[in-house]
Amino acid sequence: MTLSALDALRDAFADLRNALDGDDMAQVDAATARVREATAQVRAQGAWRDEPAVREKLNSLMPIIDAARVRTNVLTDNARQRMDLLAAHGAGHAPLTYRR
Repeated sequence: MTLSALDALRDAFADLRNALDGDDMAQVDAATARVREATAQVRAQGAWRDEPAVREKLNSLMPIIDAARVRTNVLTDNARQRMDLLAAHGAGHAPLTYRR
């Protein structure tokens, strides 16, 4: 496996982390696509467990990948809480449009 594929993966996850901190959904979508492509490149390269330099590089990527995962989980939870609040507030103050 070439280390350049891992560098591309690192850069893609860094872009995703930055995009998740912003408010631009198009930027999040583009960064997600870049992570998907970089991950596919790394997977396509095959066996990497035999190379110590590759394992070391992958271990150094774990904090960046984990940071993106945590941000995604926090944003998902935040969106779910907002939707629950809107649903609870809207149901009490707005009449239902459709009834039996």
